Amino acid sequence: MPITPLPLPAGPAVLDALPALERALTGTAPIHPHAPGETPTLPEGELPDDLAVAIATSGSTGTPKLSLLTAANLLASAEATAHRLGGPGQWLLALPPHHIAGLQVLLRSIAAGTTPVVVDASAPPFALVEATAGMHAERRYTSLVPTQLTRLVEDPMGLEALRRFDAVLVGGAATPGALLDRARSLGVRVVTTYGMSETAGGCVYNGQPLQGVAVRTGADGVIELCGAVVAHGYLGLDTGAFRTEGGQRWFRTGDLGTVDGDGRVSVTGRADDVINTGGLKIAPRVVEEAVVAHVPAVTEAVVVGVPDPQWGQAVALAAVTSPGGPPVGPVPDAGVAEIREMLRPHLEPAALPRRVLVVDSLPMRGPGKPDRSAVARLLGG
Repeated sequence: MPITPLPLPAGPAVLDALPALERALTGTAPIHPHAPGETPTLPEGELPDDLAVAIATSGSTGTPKLSLLTAANLLASAEATAHRLGGPGQWLLALPPHHIAGLQVLLRSIAAGTTPVVVDASAPPFALVEATAGMHAERRYTSLVPTQLTRLVEDPMGLEALRRFDAVLVGGAATPGALLDRARSLGVRVVTTYGMSETAGGCVYNGQPLQGVAVRTGADGVIELCGAVVAHGYLGLDTGAFRTEGGQRWFRTGDLGTVDGDGRVSVTGRADDVINTGGLKIAPRVVEEAVVAHVPAVTEAVVVGVPDPQWGQAVALAAVTSPGGPPVGPVPDAGVAEIREMLRPHLEPAALPRRVLVVDSLPMRGPGKPDRSAVARLLGG
């Protein structure tokens, strides 16, 4: 059965694609979701019998690959999500539908037999209030990225809308702890999610694997995931990331993390993002969380390694600030020294940034995912 490219527009027009998505979920009419205006070329490769979706990955670095998700993968994900959240419900789509997080909002709606409500990802908070007012199911859910959650929590109307949901899933990138604490203290039922296109979207909620999902770390600290949600593989590409053990399908994520005795998963960042400075290895995510938590006015942060003649790599920071913060552009040496002093009680010396750039917005590769390659170029990498 050939794969049919399917453009999925942002906003309510995407509802016209629901019949095609319903057919895809039967495993007899596979699709490749993509943004309108794109002309995708699909590589040749072996297809599973019940293929439903071939969807592009949206990692922060590297070339996107097409994950082959079967109908069984997607239905297992929808069932496990509903089980964890307290039952099926009506969903609000506020993410690009051609990425896995947005697409799953539509597919979970089909599995639940409910009609999703759709707003554009850049819609103002008042549009979200209007949309939620039209949701009448017993349980209501939505999925956001951290930047959307930040904007809505700080707006009275946005906060009012968020409080109406039984769960607000947040993923796509690391969510600052301070943001989670604030949202939850204001009555927002935030659920952090971890997953990717290769696992049919989020498969770890609030640090705990969903029903039927197993998590382990290898000797090198890289997280591996197993379960019915794990994709068949990549279209026309064998990277060695997927393998079968004892009849179980495992996916090696490339993310570093830990799994404690209670099965709680903690993610520290991408293995290929680790910065080697002066012979010491620094996880960018640890620095990013410290910057957002302890440097006033910084609302978003991305840390990358850039070439340095003395240290091999230097820790470099790109930051977005709130109104009234420092102006856009390179931060002078005195400002960098001040930021380093703010962070010194919270980070080891090697992790303190040596270059800082303030930007209007961070370059992105997908919903909520910073483009680390582009950030490195901005910082001289």
